[in-house]
Amino acid sequence: MKILVLCGGTSEERDVSLRSGAGVAAALNEADHEVGIADPADHLDDDFLRSYDVIFPALHGPGGEDGSLQARLENLDIPFVGSDSQASALCFDKWHYRQVMSKGGIAMPRGDTLQHHEHSEHELAQDLHVLKPITGGSSIDTFIVRDLGTIPYQAIAQTFERHPKMLIEELIDGTELTVGILDKKPLPVIEIIPPVGGNFDYVNKYNGRTKEIVAPEHVSAETQAAAQQLAWQAHQLTGCRDFSRTDIMCDRDGRLLLLETNTLPGMTDQSLFPKAAAAAGITMSELVDQLVRLAAARQGA
Repeated sequence: MKILVLCGGTSEERDVSLRSGAGVAAALNEADHEVGIADPADHLDDDFLRSYDVIFPALHGPGGEDGSLQARLENLDIPFVGSDSQASALCFDKWHYRQVMSKGGIAMPRGDTLQHHEHSEHELAQDLHVLKPITGGSSIDTFIVRDLGTIPYQAIAQTFERHPKMLIEELIDGTELTVGILDKKPLPVIEIIPPVGGNFDYVNKYNGRTKEIVAPEHVSAETQAAAQQLAWQAHQLTGCRDFSRTDIMCDRDGRLLLLETNTLPGMTDQSLFPKAAAAAGITMSELVDQLVRLAAARQGA
């Protein structure tokens, strides 16, 4: 098939997207597809997009995974990999996502939205907490407060200038897990262990210092199976399709608490989704080939 990989874009996650796109394109070439690469920042016209059989968005952040691109491709009736515009918009808005999960009976950390002037006095800010943008990814502009005596108030104030409202959540002490869904099947669970004294933030996601363990060391097989089921529930409740990756905390009592679902997981050589697929015996070329065939099958392409 003739496949167009979209990567780059204009969000703060542009660099990661370019790396994801390069990884996807190389794997598609290996799977014997005819591959083109383009950057939505170049204002691609409709006829150019229509010249491909399937489009593979390898985009992150606003304009790529917030549903706007997906809505355009739906209007053009072009098959594309990943969730539709509604599911993409839902998962991109962390507050809306929380409401849907809550209605579905899914346990999550306590959370709320707030403006800058509300932060210091908010109930959740009186204990260890996480402050993050309502939209966005890759842990950009996210603060993980593990010590109330060293809260970076100045940096937080600057972040509120970019995000007038943010999401505050209680910080869960425990083990961070992530579970990918490929088509309708959960992939092996990955345990995320940040470097000592660090967090799983933007820097530690891509510098190779975070341990990502398939077959987690600190979580029982029973809990891993429950995490896979929870990720599948989130995938279904949000209306995701093809693939997704859901982040989950396992607290000290063994309770699983949902964090968020990513509709366009990273596809770089360090990304979690391809690592989970590899653990299931699926090579990168097999993975991207399966995804484009799922997209093509939806419209009989």
